[in-house]
Amino acid sequence: MGKRVAVVLAGCGVFDGSEIHEASAALVHLSRAGAEVKIFAPNIEQRDVVDHLKRSPAEEKRNVLVESARLARGNIQDLAELKAAEFDAVIFPGGFGVAKNLCSWAVDGKNCTVNEHVSSTLQAFHSAKKPIGLCCISPVLAAKVFPGCEVTVGQDKNVDGRFPDAETASAITELGCKHICKNVNESHVDKGNKIVTTCAFMCKAPLHEIFDGIGTMVQEVLKLA
Repeated sequence: MGKRVAVVLAGCGVFDGSEIHEASAALVHLSRAGAEVKIFAPNIEQRDVVDHLKRSPAEEKRNVLVESARLARGNIQDLAELKAAEFDAVIFPGGFGVAKNLCSWAVDGKNCTVNEHVSSTLQAFHSAKKPIGLCCISPVLAAKVFPGCEVTVGQDKNVDGRFPDAETASAITELGCKHICKNVNESHVDKGNKIVTTCAFMCKAPLHEIFDGIGTMVQEVLKLA
């Protein structure tokens, strides 16, 4: 029987929700590995809505759970209903929605607050010694909730212009965590905390390299499960 994995989304669309390619990559790799997947999202209003064509704010309101249902093909549950006891692992794709809706990192940086259901979900899996997979900006959730943990968001310097958000690594260090430099096709495993991270679109890389990197994260999560 395949591993039971919860996937937590933050909306639909890179600038105000979950990064669609990252979510899809995680789901494809989980499917290929024979995992049994259920998808969740918090039933809250988005911090903002972005017109992805103009890359500018839109004057409307949207709900994170309703928008995430687009990615889940309608098969989704309120994050408040997630019970860690029913799963072997949990995975959080990235996207600005993580930094806007799942926590306030986009506004407050290392001084951010984490949504109560996101925090309780992370703590429940961690307490049960079940693995947590995070990609792109999502590792900041672990850095905020688990001081002292090890994560990667890629490189801590903007190498060849490929890592424009390298300062995130410094903020993670300031939170008392250890940032591990990794390339886009790699992931890092914090064995003590069972946290697996990969940088995904924190790196300017071809889509297939991001897909492969997320694949390594999924594989390591399933190994730990």
